[in-house]
Amino acid sequence: MSIVPPPAADATPPDLSVVIVSYNTREMTLECLDTLAEALTRLDAEVFVVDNASTDGSVDAVRAAYPDAVVIANDDNAGFGAANNQAFARAAGRYLLLLNSDAFPEPRALEALVDFAERHPDAGVVGPRTLCPDGSLQQSCFHYPSPWLAWRENLWLHRLMRRHPRFGDMGGWPHDEVREVDFVIGACMLVRRDAYDAVGGFDERFFMYAEESDWQKRIGAAGFGVWFTPDAVVTHIGGASGAKDKARINNHFFDSLDAYTLKHHGRFGLVNLRAAMAIGCAIRAAGWCGAGLLARASDRRETAAAKLRLMRWLVWRQLTHWPRSAPA
Repeated sequence: MSIVPPPAADATPPDLSVVIVSYNTREMTLECLDTLAEALTRLDAEVFVVDNASTDGSVDAVRAAYPDAVVIANDDNAGFGAANNQAFARAAGRYLLLLNSDAFPEPRALEALVDFAERHPDAGVVGPRTLCPDGSLQQSCFHYPSPWLAWRENLWLHRLMRRHPRFGDMGGWPHDEVREVDFVIGACMLVRRDAYDAVGGFDERFFMYAEESDWQKRIGAAGFGVWFTPDAVVTHIGGASGAKDKARINNHFFDSLDAYTLKHHGRFGLVNLRAAMAIGCAIRAAGWCGAGLLARASDRRETAAAKLRLMRWLVWRQLTHWPRSAPA
């Protein structure tokens, strides 16, 4: 196993500084570390596990199973970006690797990411091909959020242009070729040390969600590319930390989208995005209402009722819940 203790100040830096943020995912975090150890057999790496005040014994379990990993145990939930920044401040690797506790790289995946970055010195970020647990493709590359994108999605125009390289949503792209993209999801992403040094870490005012798109937008603005390579493959479960609290997760998601839009598109941009989302959700609400009335099976009526409640909440939120300020 190539997980090593942090190097001395005058030592040769490791290839990778792997950062895993955990929150009440003890068994999954241990499984992630088991998979990681196999994926690091040809790389030197230091591993940081930042625990956001888990109550399931994660900290003790990780320390017992992997004594060479650096465990940072927070007394409170610092949020995803802030927790990563804690490890970045201590990391010595030539590359930083963000890895979710529910993401499992295949044996040669991390080598493929490092190899790609070595061959493309302009690449500030490299993301892998991501699979769902059943082996199906999980979309991992996206366009930056914007009011225009919100209109395309809420009026279903992105479906008509799904394969268009600029206006599609990348959902129709099979993720089977090297491609420069706007941003990749933070479940597994390699970041060049020079890119981190140029822009710093995550904006900690994003508690959860949108922080990776904001970060990669800043990395791109600093002159680095964001790339996808299918040669690295990772399986990602998704939503493990927030599986038991969907309402809180929904609030974090939309609060972060608001903050991102204000930061990069201003107050008018936020109003424009909110209008697109309110109209889109109202149309969907009408559709789910009709589906519920026409459904014969009770489970389909229950599904339609749940979707209708969500759409009504989203419309109300877009019209009433306005943030006071934007991240600078």
